[in-house]
This record gives sequence, C-alpha cells and structure tokens, in this order.
Amino acid sequence: MATATKKHLRLGEILVQQGVTTPDQIEIALTEQKKSKEKLGRILVRLGFATEAIIRDVIGGVIGQESVNLDYAVPDSDAVRLIPKNLARRLHVLPLTFDNKAKTLTVAMTDTFNVVVLDQISVQVGRDIEIVPVLAGEAEIEKAIDQFYGFELSVDGILNEIETGEIDYQSLDAESDEYSQPVVRLVNALLSDAVKRSASDIHFEPEEGFLRFRYRIDGVLRQIRSIHKNYWSAIAVRLKVMAGMDIAETRAPQDGRISLSLSGRIVDFRVSTLPTVHGENIVLRVLDRQKGIVSLDKLGLKDDALNTLKIMVGRPEGIILVTGPTGSGKTTTLYSILNYLNEESVNIMTLEDPVEYPTSMIRQTSASETSRLDFASGIRSMMRQDPDIILVGEIRDEDTASMALRAAMTGHQVYSTLHTNSALGAIPRLLDIGVQADILAGNIIGVIAQRLVRRLCDACKEAYEMSELERTLLNLKSTDREQTIYRAKGCQQCEGQGYRGRLAILEILHFDADMDEIIARRGTQRELMRAALSKGFKPLAESGSARVLDGSTSLEEISRVIDLTGRIKHK
Repeated sequence: MATATKKHLRLGEILVQQGVTTPDQIEIALTEQKKSKEKLGRILVRLGFATEAIIRDVIGGVIGQESVNLDYAVPDSDAVRLIPKNLARRLHVLPLTFDNKAKTLTVAMTDTFNVVVLDQISVQVGRDIEIVPVLAGEAEIEKAIDQFYGFELSVDGILNEIETGEIDYQSLDAESDEYSQPVVRLVNALLSDAVKRSASDIHFEPEEGFLRFRYRIDGVLRQIRSIHKNYWSAIAVRLKVMAGMDIAETRAPQDGRISLSLSGRIVDFRVSTLPTVHGENIVLRVLDRQKGIVSLDKLGLKDDALNTLKIMVGRPEGIILVTGPTGSGKTTTLYSILNYLNEESVNIMTLEDPVEYPTSMIRQTSASETSRLDFASGIRSMMRQDPDIILVGEIRDEDTASMALRAAMTGHQVYSTLHTNSALGAIPRLLDIGVQADILAGNIIGVIAQRLVRRLCDACKEAYEMSELERTLLNLKSTDREQTIYRAKGCQQCEGQGYRGRLAILEILHFDADMDEIIARRGTQRELMRAALSKGFKPLAESGSARVLDGSTSLEEISRVIDLTGRIKHK
C-alpha cells in the first residue's frame, strides 16, 4: 500500500521528501513550467537544481521500473540495426541489446509506459520480438543516439575500419566524440560481445607480431580474432583508462575495475595487467551479478543432496568449507548459500580478495595488501561487529584457519574456501597447515567439493553405444546393456562446440558425531571415507557418472575434470 500512495505523490513532492531539492527550488521550477510547458524534471535539470541521473533514478524508484545510466552503457550492434536513427530520435528511444534466442529487445526510453511508442517499436522490429523497456533520461538518450548511430559497432566491422585507417592516440582519453575513435568502439564491442556470449574471462594476448583475443566460455578458452600488433598499444591505453590504471606504467603488474551497463544491467570487469616478453598481457574477469548468483534450487543438485545442504546451512554455528580448483564455481556456490540465508534477522559479513558480487544487506569488505587488512586480522575485526554469519574468501594459512574456527566455536556460522582435490582432502589439508585435530572435531559442519563441466547441447547431442572401458569408467554392471549415453557433435546453436552452458558436479560431506570422533583421534582418510559412505555420501565420480547417464554431459567432459581411473584398478 505504501508504494501505491507514493505513486500518487507529485515529482516535486518526492524530490523534496528525498532531499534532492528544496521547496523553493520546486516553486521556481513550477513558475518556469507555466511559461514553457516543459516537463518539471527537464526544467530542474536546466536550472541546475538536479542532475538528469538523479531525476531518472527517483522516477524509476517511484514507478518500480529499472533505470539505466547511458553514460556507461554499451549497445550491441544487432540491437542498433533493428531501429533506424530517425525513428530512434523521433521516439526518444535507444536500442541496447538484442537476444536472438529469447527474442527480446531491451530499449532505453524516457517513458516506459508509453504504449504508443512501444507499439511503434514492435511494428518496426516485428511482433514476435518482446520489447523490454528500461528508463533513461531524455538528454542521455539524445547524446547516445549521436554517439552510437553512424559508426560501425560490430567487432568485425570495427577491426576492418582499424586495419584500413589511422589511430589518433590523443582522443583515446577524450570525453567528447570518443566514438569517432574505432579503438574505443572496439574495446566496448569486445566487452559487450563477451558478456552476450556468457564468457567468464577476456584475454588480450600480445605475441611477437600480432595480438590475440580469446574468451573463456564454459571454462574453455576460445580464440575470437587476431590483429596486427601495431594496434595493441592503443587498445591497452584504452583499457587502462577505463580501469583507472596508470597508462605510463608498463613494467609492473596493475589491477583495476571497469563497470559498464550491458543488456540494461551493470556488469563489472576485474582487470589485471602483467608484463610479458611481447608486451603487457591484459585479462578481464567478467563479474556479471545476474548470472553469477543463482538460487540453491538451481545449483543442479539432486533432492537428497539439496536436503543435506539445507540441513548443513540450518545449523547455527560451525564452519562449512567449499573446495575445488580455481574457476570451479566456489564463489557462486557460497553466494547462493548466503542469498538463501540473507534476511533482515541475520547480520552477514564477508571478507574477500576482492569483493566480486556486491549484494544488498550483506556487509562486504575487501582484504588485500594495499588495504593492510589480511584475512586473520579481518576476522578479528568482524567479530566485534556482531555478525551471525561470516564468509572468509579463502583459508590460506594457520592464522586464518585458527581465527575462522575460533569464530565457529563462539557461536557463528562461518563459510570459506580451501584448495583441495576432494571433500575428504580438506581434513588432512587443515591438519597440515597447523590446525589441531581436537579443534576441528565438532566444529566442521561439512565440506562441499565442486567441479564445473560443460553441458551437452540439446540440439545436437548424439547417442552412441558404449565400449567396455566406458562401462567400467561409469561403474555399470554387465546387465545394464540398455543404458544410453551421449557425446558432443556441434551445430549452429552451440557455435560448433557441442556444448552450451555449464553445470556443477558436487560432493557434499556432512560431518556427524562418528566422523568427529575419527578426526579427533586423527584417523586415516580410508576410515573417514568408509564412515562417510555408510551414511550415504556420494563421491564426485559417482555424481559425475550420474550426469553422464542422464544425458546432461559426456563421459569425455567428466573425465576432463574428475579422475575416474580408480574404477579400472578395482576391476
């Protein structure tokens, strides 16, 4: 009901309520409005009483409509092609992104409820395409139309433009008319293209005579293009300018961050430079909040595993560890758990290096050498902030492990990551870095080991008959002759890869009193494994095999990340 009441308030009253403007300024603007008949928001911007961004965000909040800051937006070329410049200017709209698979076109508009404008866009692009409106300021849209129309925006087109023209290095840092510079458009187009293709990393790799662009898609690097090395210095300068780095420093590693509005949402890029023999290597990690955090129910767990996980996170104190190699989705799983627990009644605090997914209601702190805050001292400080749940980015040493366990022993729920090959491997790893066995016993709620594998493309996967070796690797009995498995083929929908998207393979080890007793007396891993299996524990190999047998992925893909050869020895 509160929202409905708020919608009936006038814009001037809301701006005064929120402290954006004073009553006197609104009176002045209303007097001007009687003369010019302009919209109140535009008059307030013209008089300098408020910025267009603030007006846009206030209106968006009142009507419950998502807004976009076009100063940091990067439209994709497919979207811009759908609406001609003269129509975009007449309707005061800017096409932002076009998803051909979902048949949706995201469009920035000054009035997202204008059905006449929405209908005219539908007539232009086709009734089969759904229009997704987002709110933007009128002046922002006018400026963006001038920037993005009339220039080549596709990666191939810009590369052709670069190879046939010259680069004005002075304009790479310029605020005005920067889109006349093809290098600026190339960098934006590559970032936009990478996000559109669900890449997790973007690599700019200089070789002796050329520059290579590669995306990491579904965990595998894929070369996109290569161009002459002459253009690398201009691209590197542009990336450094966007990331707030020192463009003059080329002999020392640097780290930075870029935020852009892509597909109508903010996407962050963590930028890292490293000097190599052929020049600076630059890698961008794509931090897409919308795709990076999923609900617990969408982690792909079977019902029994999901129930076990929910029982683990329901325990009020203790530590839960997520293990796996770099890039195995540990952060995604941890944030899925935190989102499941995130509500007003609990105080969740995190200590990360760096913070990857800013989340509302969660107090997030970056731990790094530059901030002079390490994990151990950070946990000590957080304990004074009355937390219920603590996330520690990674347990690397005895100090961090001891502080994390101390927090778990004093009534807090603690989450962290650890680099081990399996869930059971977490125990000897913690003992190895100096944690006492009797402290571990009773304080570890459970360990989750995780791997990410590519999902077979449903459009082209093909069934085939298994060999005897494959039956052995999948632990199938001789009677299971009817079982069908699939392999990758490749088609247009998956860009010839045979795979689309990824899924998580998890093993969840829930500790109980029997297992705590084995840990306390420093029992062997074989004893722990026997006890775990007797309580229904399913190792990674078994979880992976189940995914091959249900047609989600291939045996070749599972074998890439999980060792199945142990099954051969037992035959």
